[in-house]
Amino acid sequence: MIFDAHSDLPTYVYEERGKGKTRILEEKFNEFFNGISARVMSIWSRPEKRPVILRYTLEAINRLFKDVEESRKFEIVGNVKEMEEAIKAGKVAFWLGIEGGEPVESLDVLEVLYSLGLRVLTLTWSLRNQIGDGVFERTKGGLTNFGVEVVGKAEELGIILDLSHINEAGFWDTLDVTGFPVIASHSNAKTLCDNPRNLTDEQIKAIAERDGVIGAVAIPAFVDKEKPTIEKYVEHIEYMVNLVGYKHVGLGFDFVYYLPGWSGKSIEGLENESKIPKLVELLNERFSKKEVEGITFENFKRVFERVIG
Repeated sequence: MIFDAHSDLPTYVYEERGKGKTRILEEKFNEFFNGISARVMSIWSRPEKRPVILRYTLEAINRLFKDVEESRKFEIVGNVKEMEEAIKAGKVAFWLGIEGGEPVESLDVLEVLYSLGLRVLTLTWSLRNQIGDGVFERTKGGLTNFGVEVVGKAEELGIILDLSHINEAGFWDTLDVTGFPVIASHSNAKTLCDNPRNLTDEQIKAIAERDGVIGAVAIPAFVDKEKPTIEKYVEHIEYMVNLVGYKHVGLGFDFVYYLPGWSGKSIEGLENESKIPKLVELLNERFSKKEVEGITFENFKRVFERVIG
């Protein structure tokens, strides 16, 4: 079983349904969900949508839900028991996420989003929002006062805090104001690939100390600057396992081959979900069965159960 901690498929669903199409995910089930048992379906807070970001987010959630309703292959879940039941029934379990806290205009809005199914909140995308600064901002601001309130409300509700995309100041601020496990749903090791989206050894250790998990991401620029291959991707997993132990490493592919303008931007040998069996094969060569089960599914399940229930 594979737990993918980050997918931008809701963006694809939004665009395709906007063209009048239906049953988007079901029609491409074999392409998008090969081996996937559970997946965080993240609504990306697209920069061009900022003027209408809350409306866009609600529309994107609605279109995703409609697509799920049209199929018997998927189920939106709100806790680990529901995830397990969905998988047992032969469905792919979807966790609803938001990538970038721009839609969270107030704590009331966060509560409403939770009632709609939100369970994973990536506090920032790569730019600044009302919660804090992303990794691509020139400034070095951490969490805002409102950002601290959002973290507290997320704890209260049972929403997992995702620290991919936030800058280092915001990363450490978040750990200062929460005692809960946190995740970095789609990030790699900065020591192996010096990209602002990747994590330092200190950050990786800090997430592990909170019993959190880092999802290794399959974006070429985050894997290797010269030759991003599946083997290099596995090296990131192996490096983080050696650094903090296998219980704190998972998968957060962030496949983007289906998004306009992103064609070909995949790592060699792990271009899409069809290559997951090869990935598992490589993991089995390096780790024990128990470790592979942890990396591919159980580690994220543990954190979700602890924070969400």
